[in-house]
Amino acid sequence: MAEAPLTSAEFVTRYRRFFEHTWGDRASIDQVRFVALDCETTGLNPRTDRIVTIGTVAVVEGEIVLNDSFESLLKVSMNTGAVTVHGVTRDESRGGVEESEALELLLDHLKDGVIVGHHISHDIASLNAAYERHWGITLLNRSVDTMSLTLHLERAGAFAGRAPIQDFTLDALCDMFYIAPHGRHTARSDAFLTAQIFLRLLPLARRFGRAELGALCEAFPDH
Repeated sequence: MAEAPLTSAEFVTRYRRFFEHTWGDRASIDQVRFVALDCETTGLNPRTDRIVTIGTVAVVEGEIVLNDSFESLLKVSMNTGAVTVHGVTRDESRGGVEESEALELLLDHLKDGVIVGHHISHDIASLNAAYERHWGITLLNRSVDTMSLTLHLERAGAFAGRAPIQDFTLDALCDMFYIAPHGRHTARSDAFLTAQIFLRLLPLARRFGRAELGALCEAFPDH
């Protein structure tokens, strides 16, 4: 006999339980389950635009865990010029899942994982807008922005001898760390590229005073 679907209250309670015993500021970054995440959206306004695809992959103990990943194509009712970036047409999205289903599956995958992303504030804002629409909640997960972390490390002298960073794109960080940027602007591939960049940053974080989670999550001023 199939289980009855969770009510909204049960769904929210289940998600919040993941954070009853989670990592604090002093947690070693070697202990944390990180989840590299990327969303492709119909535009840059989290309130009016919609999520098209979501992709994640976990990073645990300094390794990418391919079997701990998530990918979803969402149904969208409108098409925008952003299709030229992410490549998912409205017709293709008809084979996707409803937004609410994708969001519920994502939270079950994330649990209390620390989200990692490039300019991750946009992805989180888009997800938060969606979660607010359906359940009146926002993400409790902590996050690390790979660009902020890179700039902190640059300021600390981790890249001595290199010219100052001027290009803040994911492609620029791929180039900086000699990572081939395959499959750009698909959520799954961008999450995987971000995970690879994050693996390059973690040893530098340990070496330059960011071996604890609180320091790793610190935003870079004016970025």
